[in-house]
Amino acid sequence: MADSGYPLPPDPYCCPLCLDDPRDPVTLPCGDSCCLECVTIYWDQLDHVGVYSCPQCRATFTPRPALRRSLPDVHMRQEPSRNPPPALTPFPHMQRDVLCDFCVGPRNKAVKSCLMCLAYYCETHVKPHYESATFKRHKLVDETGHLDRKICPQHEKGLELFCRSDQMCICVLCTVREHRGHNIISAEEERADKQKVLVGTQSEVQYIIQDRMKELQELRHNVERLKSCAQRAQADSDKSFHEMQQAVDRWHGELKQLIQANMQAAMAQAEGYVERLEHEISELQRRDAELRQILETEDNIHFLQNFQSLSVRPEPMVPKVLINPQFAFEAMSKTATDMKEHLDEICKTELSKISKTVSETPVYILLPRNGDKRNKVPSRVDFQEPKSRADFLRYASKMTFDPNSAYKELVLSEGSQRVTRRKAGQLLLEHPDRFDGFSQVLCREALSGSRFYWEAEWTGEFSVGVAYKSISRKGKNSHSLLGYNNKSWSLLCSDGGYSAWHNQRDQDLPVASRATRIGVFVDYAGNSVAFYSVSDTMALLHRFKANFSEPLYAGFGVGSSVSLVHLKPASLPY
Repeated sequence: MADSGYPLPPDPYCCPLCLDDPRDPVTLPCGDSCCLECVTIYWDQLDHVGVYSCPQCRATFTPRPALRRSLPDVHMRQEPSRNPPPALTPFPHMQRDVLCDFCVGPRNKAVKSCLMCLAYYCETHVKPHYESATFKRHKLVDETGHLDRKICPQHEKGLELFCRSDQMCICVLCTVREHRGHNIISAEEERADKQKVLVGTQSEVQYIIQDRMKELQELRHNVERLKSCAQRAQADSDKSFHEMQQAVDRWHGELKQLIQANMQAAMAQAEGYVERLEHEISELQRRDAELRQILETEDNIHFLQNFQSLSVRPEPMVPKVLINPQFAFEAMSKTATDMKEHLDEICKTELSKISKTVSETPVYILLPRNGDKRNKVPSRVDFQEPKSRADFLRYASKMTFDPNSAYKELVLSEGSQRVTRRKAGQLLLEHPDRFDGFSQVLCREALSGSRFYWEAEWTGEFSVGVAYKSISRKGKNSHSLLGYNNKSWSLLCSDGGYSAWHNQRDQDLPVASRATRIGVFVDYAGNSVAFYSVSDTMALLHRFKANFSEPLYAGFGVGSSVSLVHLKPASLPY
């Protein structure tokens, strides 16, 4: 059959939007099927209109209908494959082949799309666009796929304008009614403005890549210095121990094991930090490639529709790693010399002392990448345990209750800084983060990589602690109760005293007097969370030691009321 010049009718087994086999297919009320991802994107553009249409038969629906997942159809083409579907990418249309709209029989891969014809062309059928004067005003672009997103769903006209009032692409007819009186400019003008933003974002990404690569080089250099220092300490201790008599050989072995253990632990930690930095650099380079790709595209509509997701500044993935200046192996060498001079009794005392010092001194310091100009190289006090309340206030962190997590009887007030329990439950929207079995609430702020301190005042029995975001919120069981699972740590406070809870294990704490204000100190890098009775001297109630694997969130079990105390951070001594 001769080529008629018109595209073939749509394949009934293809999604009408991406012209590919449906992925995660859903059935519309009219009976047609689409990819869940495709129809969701398509209908999101119609939210401002309130009328939704089928991309296949143009049937309209109001309000937006619920989507039903399609059951497998035994009559659909069989393509046996045991492989899972590919992971979603930011540009799915760039990852799949699009076929020519004008091929008869087997369809060739499209190499160009025309923004005027709104059709795809293979190498053969695109030739008239180059050879005929009829098509001289048409615009061909390399990008293929999702041309339907360049058509106004309301008027079926090409999208050529941009409404700044509603921040969306529109056609000429949209300016007459739906967007009448709005701030409207051409897509080219809007792209020019937004291009400047993406260029700035790309420059920032490139700067971050250079900064991370410099950090990676410095980290590797410092790790080698640390390794050399450990090797020198090992050699010095060997020399000292060879001069000692046989009676102290057992102490020699213990110190040797201590050095090796700390060197191996430090190397193991370093490998993890190096790997994470390399991964972040790789992710930033991938982001840079995406930005370069979108900045070089000729398709303004495609550019604008992907602008929002690509203009977001990349969030840091890895805290900054520094070598702790307090951690040194030279102290072990000096200890070996002292042990040689003072023999057995001194050996016992000094080895015990240095072992405790080394085990409690972190090798690496993790600093959050929060853009704070005060975030300079830390001083020695940053590596010491706070003693007075002024020390703790250096790490004061503002906390706010998360209303989405609050139990139905909890009422938030004072800017989400106070929560009160009222037995009459409120009519609240269902939310996956809401506790529905216990009178509990979490805070919004994620705690990771650094040190944090906050205080809370309470009335009635209450519990205070920290939890992973993945803690269960549903049901009245141990999985969702603070301190009763391996995802949370808590201090239970009542008129009768205190008890510390983690993973259903409790420890009663002898306390002389009841405190109405509790301070919580989280040292994420130091793997500890501690609870204090607040005073000038800060009486320690209990400290948990744990290897945290996720960001932590402050959590509270409320008997009557809990108020978060507004704290003014103390000045940082740099």
